[in-house]
Amino acid sequence: MNKISVIGLDLAKNVFQVHGIDEDGDIVVRKQLTRSQMQRFFVRLKPCLIGMEACGGAHYWFRTLTELGHTVRMMAPAFVKPYLKSNKNDRNDAEAICEAVQRPSMRFVAAKTPEQQAVLHLHHGRQLLVRQRVALSNHMRSVLLEYGIALPQGLR
Repeated sequence: MNKISVIGLDLAKNVFQVHGIDEDGDIVVRKQLTRSQMQRFFVRLKPCLIGMEACGGAHYWFRTLTELGHTVRMMAPAFVKPYLKSNKNDRNDAEAICEAVQRPSMRFVAAKTPEQQAVLHLHHGRQLLVRQRVALSNHMRSVLLEYGIALPQGLR
């Protein structure tokens, strides 16, 4: 097998799509990997450039693949979309990611540490709880209004 220089990796929950090319741009590998096959596949590869969309699980795979010696770049899905050549599916997405990661003008997403992610998740979780509390109080107020009970706005 020719040496893989760039990989486009389409992330998912259980089945991942890999699209790899050599230095000449020839397709060397196109395959699906299950979650259990991912690490074994990338351990055997010589270090290369790996592109992926910044989506759920991307930071985990960024850290895992970087520890294996690969150069990993994450991109916003909106920046990958223009490189999609035909119908959207995992195989075509991986090819588009492979193409996009090589563009010199591409903007990449900075990786977050697990600690940074934890803080962001705490803030997001609190924001969700506040929104749900407001929605529930508005709902209760409207239900009571149907029975002739008018409550003032606010939680008190």
